[in-house]
Amino acid sequence: MISNRTFHYAYIYNMNVGNIKKMQVKYFDDNHNPLHKVQYYLPIGDEFVDMNILIGKKIELVYEGIINCTVCGRKTKNSFGQGSCYPCFRDAPQNSPCIIKPELCEAHLAKGRDIVWEQKNHNKEHIVYLAKSSGIKIGVTGDFPLTRWIDQGASEAIVLAKTPYRQLAGEIEVLLKEYFTDKTSWQRMLKNEILDKDLLEEKENCFEYLPEEYHEFIDEAEDEIFMINYPVLEFPKAVKSIGFDKVPIIESELKGIKGQYLIFENGIVLNIRKHNGYYISINH
Repeated sequence: MISNRTFHYAYIYNMNVGNIKKMQVKYFDDNHNPLHKVQYYLPIGDEFVDMNILIGKKIELVYEGIINCTVCGRKTKNSFGQGSCYPCFRDAPQNSPCIIKPELCEAHLAKGRDIVWEQKNHNKEHIVYLAKSSGIKIGVTGDFPLTRWIDQGASEAIVLAKTPYRQLAGEIEVLLKEYFTDKTSWQRMLKNEILDKDLLEEKENCFEYLPEEYHEFIDEAEDEIFMINYPVLEFPKAVKSIGFDKVPIIESELKGIKGQYLIFENGIVLNIRKHNGYYISINH
């Protein structure tokens, strides 16, 4: 049941309350099998809720009408940039334009909104990757790539190139956008509509797509294709995205998790990352 009620009173056996952030993941393989199995945990307040054990059960999520900025902690009526108040969206390094467009990064030039933060997070090795879901996506990350691929709901992924700083990785990404997408179709991803193409072949094709001066950054030693197995009982045939601003109470059976989406019965999906900083209770 999806409800628009404003107030909620109930006696609940298991309840967690607090501000939420994007789900954290762990992944494991058996005897180094490349099929990575994903375990999800929802940060809520000071706790982490094991979400995998809730799959197949009816849960209730209640938005309590409070949003706190994930950067500075202040209350905010509206959330910007996946969890920021407007001043932090405007000024914080976590929301710099180069987060979305890495080719704009100036960390290697000792510039940026916060030089110390830029040096720590952007003036370091970055990975350019190819990830497969509904299409072949080109992307950039400065963190461990498997976490990034899981957040985007990729079914397979491969490391394409490694660069010494973020801006250079962004240049490669821009050059390859002519051949690959830089966005994921979230509807097709959640329906598990997977493109039938070989990632290793697509990686080899990049030698033709890229100017020769970028060939030295292509990582020929990293040819493992990572296959990712998500905890989903049943993929929906059609999806309908909802959010807490319009639907403050969600009570439904959890059918699975993919990317940063909770998948409920009847194709209802909730993007957790979009609701960073929202104060909710989860009852199960």
